[in-house]
Amino acid sequence: MSEEAEVLFEVRGRAGIITLNRPKALNALSLTMVRAIHPQLLAWADDPAVERIIIRGAGDKAFCAGGDIRKLHDWGRAKEPEFLAFYGEEYRLNACIKHYPKPYIALLDGITMGGGVGLSVHGSHRIGTEKLTFAMPETGIGLFPDVGGSYFLPRCPGELGMYLGLTGARTKLADALYTGIVTHATSSAALPALLDDLVEADDIDAAIARHQVDPGEPPLAAQREAIDRLFAGSSVEEIIAALEADGSDWARAQAASLATKSPTSMKVTFQQLRYGASLSFDECMRMEYRMVHRVLHDHDFFEGVRAVIIDKDQQPKWQPATLAEVDASAVDAYFAPVMDELVL
Repeated sequence: MSEEAEVLFEVRGRAGIITLNRPKALNALSLTMVRAIHPQLLAWADDPAVERIIIRGAGDKAFCAGGDIRKLHDWGRAKEPEFLAFYGEEYRLNACIKHYPKPYIALLDGITMGGGVGLSVHGSHRIGTEKLTFAMPETGIGLFPDVGGSYFLPRCPGELGMYLGLTGARTKLADALYTGIVTHATSSAALPALLDDLVEADDIDAAIARHQVDPGEPPLAAQREAIDRLFAGSSVEEIIAALEADGSDWARAQAASLATKSPTSMKVTFQQLRYGASLSFDECMRMEYRMVHRVLHDHDFFEGVRAVIIDKDQQPKWQPATLAEVDASAVDAYFAPVMDELVL
């Protein structure tokens, strides 16, 4: 492949290495990349010379900052088939990673959000560095935490997943380890040596352990009692009321953050995470594909992308504008069966 390829593949030692190669775009995931990675993973699954997969991002800023949201916005506006094709193929790739028969090791050195989380969090080993910034910020653009967020967020300890999913809060390495989103911590400077170790090691876990670091105390641990108490409500309204009544600076800050999010997205996300807690991974992916169909026909995703990414005025005009105006039937519609259900 040429250097201009959006994703690079190589076999080194015992490992198949995937390099996301759009550093100027923070390695944002494109449909071209999805369509390259999935068949390569299937081929390597059947290749006895490839014993493990390592995925990383090019450049020094991001593993993968998410899906190519601007492209998705344009496809959706024009009702192009690529909109649903991207999500369907991305979700099938997420499921391939989740069920992969060999160790799948993600090196998370920088921004890891949205689609980048889908490429990493479902693998067997997620190794973060001090450069890691993790977030699922979808409620801020009228979307929902997809790529398997239905599955992994409810399985974070306590109500951490609901907190992360509703607020889109950005977390660093210690918190990502605390929540279970990453499995190991290392330093950015150690990655070349770690990679050299991983491609040859007999024992992957022992190789990782040789490069582990202590990321320090997770800030979320200090807020854990408050998160478990205040985000345990039976509705978004109940959570916000609890935050406002709590009176602490931290709780007020969370309430203020939620006030900027799409009311529809928050209600849909709340329902999604409560449902996902009792669903299998594949059931979660099928549910998310149903949800994306509804996004295509609603207002807030296109308005959110306009405000945050296109015009950058940070002033989205959500419709409906308040939680009280979001009809329960409109939320339920996100979870209704669709004509072309996701086949995994």
